[in-house]
Amino acid sequence: MTIPASATIMARPSFQIPPPPTDFARLSFPNPHTLIVTLCRPKSLNCINSAGNQELHAVWTWLDAEPSIRVGIVTGEGRAFCAGADLKEWNESQKPGATPQKPLSPSGFGGLSRRRGRKPVIAAVNGLAHGGGCEMIINCDIVLASPSAVFALPEAKRGVVALAGALPRLTRIVGRMRAMEMALTGRDVPAQEAKEWGLCNAVCTDGESIVDVAVKWAEEICFNSPDSIVVSKEGIELGWGGYKR
Repeated sequence: MTIPASATIMARPSFQIPPPPTDFARLSFPNPHTLIVTLCRPKSLNCINSAGNQELHAVWTWLDAEPSIRVGIVTGEGRAFCAGADLKEWNESQKPGATPQKPLSPSGFGGLSRRRGRKPVIAAVNGLAHGGGCEMIINCDIVLASPSAVFALPEAKRGVVALAGALPRLTRIVGRMRAMEMALTGRDVPAQEAKEWGLCNAVCTDGESIVDVAVKWAEEICFNSPDSIVVSKEGIELGWGGYKR
């Protein structure tokens, strides 16, 4: 999916802290307070390798540190949001003598699956969100989906487990039985069904750009007090997991 002109600006606004360089994602700014992160490996269905995970961790860390940016949006280029981990890289890392993969950062897969950031991130799910891609959206603050979006945790079909933080969070969102259904069958959950389960906030209509819809939601958040947004998010996080920084 190409981001429409209405959702981008040609020049970056002025920042107190420069954004980190990116090779696996494209950064754009539809307004002075919103960051769009587009995963841009469409030929690989936007799967994320170890370098990409480190890169995205740096991007979301920058989001929290840069005073002018209040909301982040994550989406994918092409027909996928994110197909999960780069299995080709993983297979290569298992060969004798190969360099092992770098471990995930504390913020988890895509810098999001275990993230406890100060500022909200909206997932604009434009297509399939499988494996790690699904784990990312489960820990986002708002999830918006296109009608063609599908959500799945297919790890059990491949002899692995979704260990990037999704399973306990999924249980809290959709309940034990539905979480079991997703984790044990690995089946696709279409966008409308995901909305009925509470896995996403809204499904856009055919013909709508999911990124444009996400930008409108972001603008509504940006209109409010930045400090109130940060503190409100923290309060909800405390109710969500009772974690301590």
